[in-house]
Amino acid sequence: MIPLVLVIDDEPSVGRSLKRVLADRGYRVSVAHTAAEGLARAQSERPQVVLLDHHLPDADGLEVLSSLLETDPRVRVVVITAFGDTALAVRFIKAGAFDFLTKPYEMEHLVHTVDAARRDSEAQLQLSLYRLRETRSAAVRRIVGESPAILDVLSTVEKVARSDATSVLLSGESGTGKELAARAIHELSDRAKAPFTDLNCSSFSEALLENELFGHEKGAYTDARDTKLGLVELTDGGTLLLDEVGDMPLVTQAKLLRFLDTRRFKRVGGTRDLDVDIRVVAASNKDLQAEIEKGRFREDLFYRLQVVSIHMPPLRERGDDVLLLTRYFLEQFSRKFNRRFDRVDPAAEDALRAYSWPGNVRELKNVIERAVLLEEGPVLRMSHLPREIAREERGTRLWEKGVPSLEEVENQHILRVLEHTGNNKSQAARLLKISRQGLLDRLKRLEKAAAGPSAGEPGATPMGPPDDTDDEVSRTQAPPRI
Repeated sequence: MIPLVLVIDDEPSVGRSLKRVLADRGYRVSVAHTAAEGLARAQSERPQVVLLDHHLPDADGLEVLSSLLETDPRVRVVVITAFGDTALAVRFIKAGAFDFLTKPYEMEHLVHTVDAARRDSEAQLQLSLYRLRETRSAAVRRIVGESPAILDVLSTVEKVARSDATSVLLSGESGTGKELAARAIHELSDRAKAPFTDLNCSSFSEALLENELFGHEKGAYTDARDTKLGLVELTDGGTLLLDEVGDMPLVTQAKLLRFLDTRRFKRVGGTRDLDVDIRVVAASNKDLQAEIEKGRFREDLFYRLQVVSIHMPPLRERGDDVLLLTRYFLEQFSRKFNRRFDRVDPAAEDALRAYSWPGNVRELKNVIERAVLLEEGPVLRMSHLPREIAREERGTRLWEKGVPSLEEVENQHILRVLEHTGNNKSQAARLLKISRQGLLDRLKRLEKAAAGPSAGEPGATPMGPPDDTDDEVSRTQAPPRI
């Protein structure tokens, strides 16, 4: 994952200048012009480094520094001021600042300071992971990865597990491992010996969902012949995972909000309030704030759930974690199916890195399971991977050479369409919305370019036009006269 630097400075020109320079050095850069905006961005974006102006219109730099470190003790804060002196620098360093720079500063020196602060932040993450591994539960060990993004998740999971937080919100795309994180929170906590239960909110109607959550009394409705305990009651002392909470009906959301506020509930058809002590972990792959704007999710419930928030990063932002996970799944499925896969071909590694993984870790797991089941080891090769992964890797290689020309992009697109149609040129021409002859002309130019400059010289063996034997129509016929 590309490291993030947050700039908090009330001068727009400073923010623009720092953003341009740091972006050229490979950083993502976020800019805030007030302390309030900066603290909000630090909470939501979790930067590794903050460049903090001492004089802000709405707060003192020391106050902002304290709040930043309270939000994330691993963030490294570099303080910048035009009115600095030794005494002030000492106060900031004692308060936890990584460094103190006085304007005007050399831009190269500032970049070196940011690099050092980023390395120090990453080292702290590695140390946190090492300490966590000493006491890891089985659920935590299943969260495989060493990228800063996933190390940050593991560190937060540990803190949440040992805290008194009774509401946790897990966000992230489908397949990123939200359930694993919820189980890890449970297994690392004092609640580990009590039940862990989960409920998929998208699987039930409004009436059935309330019944699953809170249970019902005997005679509550026609078929209620006995009292039924709901998951809230059955989980007393433990952890309840509400998966896909964004799909919960609004009426049930209101009842859940009341329960979270009071920790009391009534069974359906009941008149007596019951007390339980549970931790509720809500998970959603939807943007709940967007759902609030559309009137599909209660704003008060969102803030009640978001006492602690953990974002599960998509696999495409986790760098070489994709290769760690590939080897993990290869080992797992080799044991399960009594097969032997112990290495990954370099070309396959490149393809796995380049692919965007819209289905995240779940998609990768399914790809490796299929390969181990159907292919011969011991090496996982490019030919063992789905075609869409190989196609995306070729496109990535094209961009790695620099910004491709329009002709290169068009040629790459033509080749992909031909692959999609099984080299059927008539069908490919229709999909590309060009004439068949136009497609053949483009392919001839492409092959000539691939053959090199000697292709047109005397004595050179021409490659000839592409093979058309698989086409459904070998030539264009004149339309009949009417």
